Amino acid sequence: MTSNAALNLYIYYRLRADLDADIAHASVREMQAVLEQTTGIAGRLLQRADDASTWMEIYEGVTEHTAFMHALESETAAHQLADLLDSGSVRHLECFMEKR
Repeated sequence: MTSNAALNLYIYYRLRADLDADIAHASVREMQAVLEQTTGIAGRLLQRADDASTWMEIYEGVTEHTAFMHALESETAAHQLADLLDSGSVRHLECFMEKR
C-alpha cells in the first residue's frame, strides 16, 4: 500500500440481543460525530438488510491512516462501543483502497 493512498474502512459487528437499538445507535453516532470533529472524516452507519443486529461503520477517504486509526481506537474506547457487542463478537475491520 502506498502511503498517500486514501483508504476506505469498513467495520462490522453484531450487537447484543438484549440491547436497545436506539441507545446503540445514539452511542455510535455520537462517537462518529466526535471522530468527524477531530479527523474531518464523516462516518456512515449501516444495518444489514436481513439481520438487524449486524451493523457496519464506513469511513471513506482516510489519508492520514495512523492518526485516524489512533482517533478511532480512542473514541471507540471512550464511547464504550465494546459494551454494545454480542458475546464473543468483535469489531471486524477491513481496509480497501481504490484500484487504479
